Amino acid sequence: MTRFETLAVHAGREDLTRLGLHAPPIDLSTTYPVTDLDAGTASFDALVGGAASAANPIYARLHNPTVARVENALASLEGTEACVAYGSGMAALTAVLLDARSRGGHVLVVRPLYGTSDHLLASGLCGLETEFVDAGDIAARRRADTALVIIETPANPTLDLVDIRAVVEAAGDVPVLVDSTFATPVLQQPASLGATYVMHSATKFLGGHGDVIAGVICCAEQHAQPLRTVRAATGALLHPLGAYLLHRGLPTLALRVERAQANAVALADRLAAHPAVARVFFPGLGTVRNAHLVGTQMRGPGALMAFDLHGGYDAAAAVMSRVRLMTPAVSLGSVDTLIQHPAGLTHRVVDPQARLASGIGPGLLRLSVGIEQVDDLWNDLAQALEGARLSAVA
Repeated sequence: MTRFETLAVHAGREDLTRLGLHAPPIDLSTTYPVTDLDAGTASFDALVGGAASAANPIYARLHNPTVARVENALASLEGTEACVAYGSGMAALTAVLLDARSRGGHVLVVRPLYGTSDHLLASGLCGLETEFVDAGDIAARRRADTALVIIETPANPTLDLVDIRAVVEAAGDVPVLVDSTFATPVLQQPASLGATYVMHSATKFLGGHGDVIAGVICCAEQHAQPLRTVRAATGALLHPLGAYLLHRGLPTLALRVERAQANAVALADRLAAHPAVARVFFPGLGTVRNAHLVGTQMRGPGALMAFDLHGGYDAAAAVMSRVRLMTPAVSLGSVDTLIQHPAGLTHRVVDPQARLASGIGPGLLRLSVGIEQVDDLWNDLAQALEGARLSAVA
């Protein structure tokens, strides 16, 4: 069996030697000549019906060869038959929700999860009734019209872990979507644990350089077909330049995740000992729900953490204003370290009571650790924490 690190380098590039190329090409065509109308009509019908490919791409909203390459690569990394790529992670989630309506009108969701995902689900915009539940209550809350179960593990931003096998068992014949953005296929492969859909905001670790917005759903081919139909109808296809950048980031994925994870382990220990910090949320410290899943469900604790400051909102704002090496910005999974305030930014759209119930308080900061030298990162964070403390005393 080819190992993950090798797959990450070569997946989606299998035909390059035959083509006489070393780097994957970018196909920027918006339309494709139809010289044989019968063949063109057959291709059109196939693509609109959700086929992965056809003899003629016809129109870039229906299919693009550059996008197909990265889809094949990510399916290989997640161990699924297919992958469907979209212009953003939210477009990917929306496609699954729209398809779920054909099975029923009820969705079970475990909090916390990405703030905009929470907002979309709570809004009812996709025509579904969303019920937020604890993972242990899924079996009891499942209904005849339950069309989908959604979890995010590790959870954004508290890093709580959810037992995927247990959720799949509790869901019965209801499909389970796992947002695995924080873990990446380097650390976790939900399809091997029974998940129907594996979702990534590919903007994050998969792209890894902060220069592409993309979302993907990895799944069996039978589930991919209706998702492609939704994508074609809604115009949510990933742009080929984005697909190229995403594909370019994959060969270093394992290296980046492993280095960032090692940095995160070191920073978590130092943060836990700092007097300004009330609590660190990090699977590697055993301070999150179901941390025992590290080593079984997950192959490591990951590169994300959150920490709560004694000084609340003022302390959090002061730290964000004082970091000099780290970037105070939303998003995550880039080669550089990002720090942000969930309650004021990524999760501001979540119901305030639900936000607090999920542990997202005014003093919580989320840290996406990059691949820099760890002592440089700590020196920057330590001076920001100390500056915030002195400011509060003054």
